[in-house]
Amino acid sequence: MNATLKTILLTVLTLSAFTIAMIELTGVSTTAFINKLNGNSAGIVPNKAEDEQRDAEVKAMPKTSFDFPESKHDFGTIHEGDKVRWSYKFKNTGDKPLMISNVVVSCGCTAPFYSKAPIAPGIDGEITLEFNSAGKEGKVVKNALVNANVDNSPYSIGFVAEVLPREKK
Repeated sequence: MNATLKTILLTVLTLSAFTIAMIELTGVSTTAFINKLNGNSAGIVPNKAEDEQRDAEVKAMPKTSFDFPESKHDFGTIHEGDKVRWSYKFKNTGDKPLMISNVVVSCGCTAPFYSKAPIAPGIDGEITLEFNSAGKEGKVVKNALVNANVDNSPYSIGFVAEVLPREKK
């Protein structure tokens, strides 16, 4: 092999190793990475056509309304590497079924979980956000946008946390 080709191959190999190391060090899981790229919160490899079809169906549904007693949460002080979860409760306050099309997170460190089933009028539901604080020292402010068949869609929910360095053993 000539020197130029060896240099190119070595550069590609080095960049690949660096990318893998960065993904591991930041704590971005495969699921969160897939969620970030494709907006899927079920934790499975997404089907983009199905997601687009669901979005179109939800947009075509009659509008309803929902109420979140708490849309922002404070985790307080946690340590770097901790995984914390919070469930945001809501109620379908309208007179039509409520359907969430997706929950878009602001970072791969946050994974949303929610039901894809319709929520009848007067019934409660919840959206859970799980935050992986690996590599996120300092004050953290994260938001997620809830897309649903409501007038105020997308609706913002979020959290704050103060992430302290993990103590060395």
